[in-house]
Amino acid sequence: MKWFIKLLLTAIAVIILAKILPGVTLVGYGYAILVALVIGILNTLVKPILVFLTLPATVITLGLFLLVINAVIILLADYFLSGFSVTNFWWALLFSLLLSVLQSILHSLVKEEK
Repeated sequence: MKWFIKLLLTAIAVIILAKILPGVTLVGYGYAILVALVIGILNTLVKPILVFLTLPATVITLGLFLLVINAVIILLADYFLSGFSVTNFWWALLFSLLLSVLQSILHSLVKEEK
């Protein structure tokens, strides 16, 4: 059940950010759930490999290179889904930063209600 709630909260965050950011487009609300699902799968399967391969750069930048990896994950989701589009790397970087912040806010609101 936690996984499903996290998926829905991520989808809500994607919808909000797609409405706010001009460099991000989303075809419909159904695609928001697909975007959340694809981002979750990419974070589970691809992100650990990227983190391992870029470990020296991550250490040298004191972890800031992880922001680049998050943007790459967003661009991969854009590649796999036709109904989700991110204009360029910088919009993907901003989208990933704001997505993390918005997810934290939404998760804290859900935990407060319980």
